[in-house]
Amino acid sequence: MFLPFYQGLRQAGLPVSLREYLTFLEALSREIVIYDIEGFYFLARSAMVKDERHLDRFDQVFSASFEGLEAISGEEVLEAIDLPGEWLEKLAEKHLSPEEMAEIEALGGFDKLMETLKERLKEQQGRHQGGSKWIGTAGTSPFGAYGFNPEGVRIGQSESRHQRAVKVWDKRQFRDFDDSVELGTRNIKVALKRLRNWARDGAEQELDLNGTIRATAEQGYLDVRTRPERRNAVNVLLFLDVGGSMDPYIRVVEELFSAARSEFKSLEYFYFHNCLYEGVWKDNQRRWREQTPTWEILNTYGSDYKCIFVGDAAMSPYEIAFPGGANEHWNEEAGQVWLDRVRRQWPQSVWLNPMAEKYWPYTQSIAMISELFDGQMFPLTLSGIEAAMKELGR
Repeated sequence: MFLPFYQGLRQAGLPVSLREYLTFLEALSREIVIYDIEGFYFLARSAMVKDERHLDRFDQVFSASFEGLEAISGEEVLEAIDLPGEWLEKLAEKHLSPEEMAEIEALGGFDKLMETLKERLKEQQGRHQGGSKWIGTAGTSPFGAYGFNPEGVRIGQSESRHQRAVKVWDKRQFRDFDDSVELGTRNIKVALKRLRNWARDGAEQELDLNGTIRATAEQGYLDVRTRPERRNAVNVLLFLDVGGSMDPYIRVVEELFSAARSEFKSLEYFYFHNCLYEGVWKDNQRRWREQTPTWEILNTYGSDYKCIFVGDAAMSPYEIAFPGGANEHWNEEAGQVWLDRVRRQWPQSVWLNPMAEKYWPYTQSIAMISELFDGQMFPLTLSGIEAAMKELGR
């Protein structure tokens, strides 16, 4: 039954040998993992992936072969806020017309929303479906899953249906961007060349053809001359928004990431989700266990670094403006506070947005981020990248 999975890995270009596949089957036959989805994933990955560069493609094949197995269960999500899983069991979804959606009133701000949620958690005694008050499913209440409310807390819902929520109380898994992507990166590399500052050092030597010719003519014998190899002296910090509304842009961001890794010899990158807060990470598989404090980044890299943020900036305005507005944890300081610190530490910073520029005016959070960056937000297109690199090179 696992042969299609093995074939899928091979077709995706992963160098999985028959011996590694047989080792995987032997481990299953010895019942090393039983009825443990996460354990099954790590067993398969340990047996058949020997190079971390292939982890992303492995995840893609695994997801296609065992769709849904790697998802975090509803019970695991709800455990964090002590909600019984049966309260949010998906029995139906609320589908409303645009006119009906417009008639549903918002609760009245982030603080009011969170205060009301605490009260409902104390009062509610059982599962609820439909309706406009209790935590449940398929209703117009601000709390729950698979319903609709213009300002609400989405709890225990695996996907975004309307992309409208003040807070998403959900723990999700993202994957790292693949910096080995080459298709379509050539033009991006050309655009990135605008941010080059050549320098020479003694680390590596290259042939000095003109010097060799001149010395040979003067000496009367072959006199090979070398000189320090040129290197790109630009230091770049790259912050990549990952997950959620960024999923449709994975391919173009991977192309940018791949091009940047080859163009800038001094490149440091970090992941964040929606807005910058007190922690960033390098590996999405370990992002909850191995975060780097943002203060440490600010104190490590000097003001000579060029800073590039990549993200669609599409989020609840509360995620930018309010403490506690983050959608996966409680942030003590608002996102805009951290972005202000970034701008002070690295004055030469820009934001690249993969969302089509014509849609920017319809999202309030995009306007807020653009203002925080003094208007230095550019579309993630060839012309946008060129303009951004030109701005960073001033």
